[in-house]
Amino acid sequence: MKGLDSLLSLPPAALAALGVLAAVQIALDVIALVDLARRPTERLTIASKWFWVAIIIVISMIGAIVYLAAGGRPGPAAETRPVAPAAMRAADAADLLYGPRKDAPKK
Repeated sequence: MKGLDSLLSLPPAALAALGVLAAVQIALDVIALVDLARRPTERLTIASKWFWVAIIIVISMIGAIVYLAAGGRPGPAAETRPVAPAAMRAADAADLLYGPRKDAPKK
């Protein structure tokens, strides 16, 4: 138990910093592994999920950062359609709720 005794003999600030560093490391690893599990294989820079799992786990914090920074290619851009102005959307909603207005122009 010599290792545990030397760890407990550290100042409280060093123990707190060590705890924060461990929490950040675990959080980064979990985020990277969840992202890897959800990402399709064709969107990986190196198309082997097992390779990235090994990098994330073996190299730990640096491996997770490398994967999150360079491991995946962005997906295709989402197709967007033009959105009607808010006033038109509000008028359409009012027409749906209360029926068309008598003075409203026909569409």
